[in-house]
Amino acid sequence: MVTERGHVTVVFAGQSESWAKWIDHQVRAAGRTTTLVRWNPLRRPPTADALTDLLGAPGRILLVIDDWYERLGTERFRAWAGVLREVLPDVRDRVAAVSVTAQPLPAEVVPLAPVELRGLRPEVARARVLECAGIPAPGLLVDLRRGPRFPDDPPEVWHVPRRNRRFIGRTEILERMYEVLTGAGRDGTVLALRGPGGVGKTQLALEYAHRFAGEYDIVWWITAAQRVTARTQFADLAPELDLGDAGDLAATIKAVRRELDRTARPWLLVLDGAGDPEKVLDLLPEGRGHVLVTTHRSEWAAQGETIQVPVFERRESIAFVGRRTDRLSTDQADRLADAVEDTPLLLDQTAAWLDTNPAMSVDEYVRDIRDGSPDRFGHMPSRDYPESFQVAWAKLLNTLREGAEPAWHLLNLLVCFSPEVVPVRMLQTARHADLPPELAELVAEPSSWNSALRKLSEITSMRIEYEQGPRLDTQTVGTLRMHRLFHRYVRYVQSPEDADRHFAAARRLLVSADPRDSSAPGNWTRYGALIPHLEPAGALDSADEDVRDLVLNCIEYLRMRGEYDEGRRLSRRAVDRWRETSGDTDRAVLVAVHQLANMQRRLGRYAEAEATGRETVRRLRAASGVRPIELIRAKDGLGGTLMALGRYAEARALFEDAARTAAVELGGEQVPRTLTVRSNLAMALGLQGHYTESLALHRRIFEARVELLGGKDALTLNSALRTAWMLRLLGNYREALEIQGHNSRLHSQVLDRNHSQTLHAEHNLALCSRRVGDLQFAHAMMRGVRQKLLRRRGALHPESLLVSSDYAMLLRQLGETEEARGLAEATAEHYAAQLGEDHPYTVGVRDNVAVLMRDSGEIRASLELSRQCTARMEKAVGRDHPWSVGCAKNEVAALVGAGEAEAAAALGRDACARSVRALGENHILTVSLRAGLALDLTALGEREEAQALRRDVDTRLTALLGAGHPHIPQIQERHHPYWDFEPQPI
Repeated sequence: MVTERGHVTVVFAGQSESWAKWIDHQVRAAGRTTTLVRWNPLRRPPTADALTDLLGAPGRILLVIDDWYERLGTERFRAWAGVLREVLPDVRDRVAAVSVTAQPLPAEVVPLAPVELRGLRPEVARARVLECAGIPAPGLLVDLRRGPRFPDDPPEVWHVPRRNRRFIGRTEILERMYEVLTGAGRDGTVLALRGPGGVGKTQLALEYAHRFAGEYDIVWWITAAQRVTARTQFADLAPELDLGDAGDLAATIKAVRRELDRTARPWLLVLDGAGDPEKVLDLLPEGRGHVLVTTHRSEWAAQGETIQVPVFERRESIAFVGRRTDRLSTDQADRLADAVEDTPLLLDQTAAWLDTNPAMSVDEYVRDIRDGSPDRFGHMPSRDYPESFQVAWAKLLNTLREGAEPAWHLLNLLVCFSPEVVPVRMLQTARHADLPPELAELVAEPSSWNSALRKLSEITSMRIEYEQGPRLDTQTVGTLRMHRLFHRYVRYVQSPEDADRHFAAARRLLVSADPRDSSAPGNWTRYGALIPHLEPAGALDSADEDVRDLVLNCIEYLRMRGEYDEGRRLSRRAVDRWRETSGDTDRAVLVAVHQLANMQRRLGRYAEAEATGRETVRRLRAASGVRPIELIRAKDGLGGTLMALGRYAEARALFEDAARTAAVELGGEQVPRTLTVRSNLAMALGLQGHYTESLALHRRIFEARVELLGGKDALTLNSALRTAWMLRLLGNYREALEIQGHNSRLHSQVLDRNHSQTLHAEHNLALCSRRVGDLQFAHAMMRGVRQKLLRRRGALHPESLLVSSDYAMLLRQLGETEEARGLAEATAEHYAAQLGEDHPYTVGVRDNVAVLMRDSGEIRASLELSRQCTARMEKAVGRDHPWSVGCAKNEVAALVGAGEAEAAAALGRDACARSVRALGENHILTVSLRAGLALDLTALGEREEAQALRRDVDTRLTALLGAGHPHIPQIQERHHPYWDFEPQPI
């Protein structure tokens, strides 16, 4: 077969592109020139001239034979086979063929003697290709890892439903999809397949993923109809990319996106059944890969390319019916296609029905579909579907009811769940008491169970997905995928009695599947699988306490996973529906309201959270017979929101009231719930500037929790963290650092390095380290915490803003003034947008900006901003609050810079007096104010008082900070001290 050295032309059908590229690469690696020719016999007449032109290319012709011939139809295939017999003898010495199909080859192809490539090792397949191409075996080994991947090897990462072996036609659309996706080059692209339900969008996407799998190293399928499912399945890609689970779902999603953005490996992401783009936009990477979306929404056109998916062409309908059943003639298939308007879903179901009902006359069936009415078959007509669809479905359902009763009962239960992923495995492992009696017997007998599932799959177009069975050599049905149109129709025609019975059973099954511990990471996969079924099963409309507890546990799971948006939506729906039937004071309603306010607060929607909290307290106070714990919880939640809004006095009053009530009603001050309220009270005291009182209370709570819960409980660790935080604010830096160092290590051991509370602990450790002068450690630690928060929460989350504010001022101390100012200004703007211009956090961070402006030489602008901040802070928290004193301290420095020495000294003297009242003689803020006042008095010529102040300052600084602290030389060298604002965690 060896010929002279020359050119090789590789001819292939569109679906074999990955094989053609691999073959082309092997031939070129062997030193030959090549041409790739894509050939579509559907677009050409079956004539000798058409084939002669194709085979007339120079050099050797290598034909890639796949199962494309099955798509031609009998008559067209025979015509092309005849042309091949006519032309082949004249070119036989230049033409060779390779087979890449797993299907048996028809006799007409045998004269080409195609060489099989599937099922071989890559090196063996390469040798066969080179032999067919007339190329002598090379003397040197070739590294097959370079160039395109061997198409018979699966992608490195593969998560796609099974291929639909009945898929047919759609060649032009598939080729157009390939052109759009590959035409984007290295930029990557989004392609949306758009069309109404039932036209085959999902099957097109599925066929594309399988057909062109050789083009990708990563192929990942996501069921995108529900946001929570889409996000969970996207995050499931993390371990496949060697990424850890960050615990927080948003953080894992960002990590996956970041990896897809930067990887050089080609990838395909399929979002099946996506609705509003806004709900899944955060799942779309921006890397060089491809995103394929199936949707009925036109808004996807703004995200990339769109292809409108039509119904079948008539020849495709006829060919598809012929593949689904051999009962119909071409004319009958044509009339059936006309009756169901060439809709693939209906063609599949009607052809399957005819195949399983051989006694039914085809012509009579087609007449019923075309001319009948659903009420003739016992079904109420609906305006939501074409009448022919309803007739087809009515006949299908009647057949099940009358001839396959187990399958009928099973279908009635399955439609009570979400259609995207029907949890068959959950049904199979359910307690018999949770199932209707007829289904309990069905589940108990595996052969009957499997028979019913197969029956449903055959005639309803449900897609079965298998999973590993209890024995390693068996597989069992794990999930079913039901088309939404059919799912909705079956629910529509259910009798009230059937619906009541089966929906109640569905809710019982969901309750039984509830792990009842949403805080355990091991249960998170289960909760992620349960949530999509809550709404379809009617869980949100149920008055059953167990069902409501399931919903509440799912909401808590969303909070634990950081899915605050989805948690807010679910808790809002629960509150609205349960309040209508159960009133304001029902236990589940109150828990759901508490969860709603929590989600709103965590999203920074403070005004909404306040409105929710105030309304709850009002309703509870007005009601009779309310359990004390409910009002305690409501006041505690509202107090948390008010703290976030900067209304510290009101929050403190609520916490004090709730703590008193809890101590009386719940069994004393040392019980867990009372300790939680008292901990919040200690936080409010600290936010009011009462640091000594706050520290004392935190210490008492810490001691109580150690005794009650042990030293390594998360709540105990939080109390230790709060204690160290207050010690630092009081200027006890060494003690705070010692406690916080130990506390941070315990957090990493007990919780996780990425847990929110652990990050708070590491943040405080960085602040303590900064205060004792270890700036490099503080910088490394705080930068790491901030990077984690930005990845997990984004730049606008309250936790990210808090750390960003402190990090900016640390950068200033390290001399990175420009970066520090940009970060401080951005943080101030974000706080203003979330909390308003007059919130203490906004004012405090703007005061930090004023300090940085002074560093940049903007003296007058700095002074003006500093004056504004001082006035606003005094209005927000009072003149004697440490924050107001700190702002005054910075205004003093700004006045000095502007040359207003007398005004600086007067304000400095006043600020000193206020600091003594607020914090005492020995607090670092008081001492540093006196150091500044000494400088200002010296400048005014009042040297005696200045010298006395300086001696006092030197003594107190050494006692406070210890000899050698970097702050001491700065003050001694006459640098005017400054203050930086630190937002407090809430």
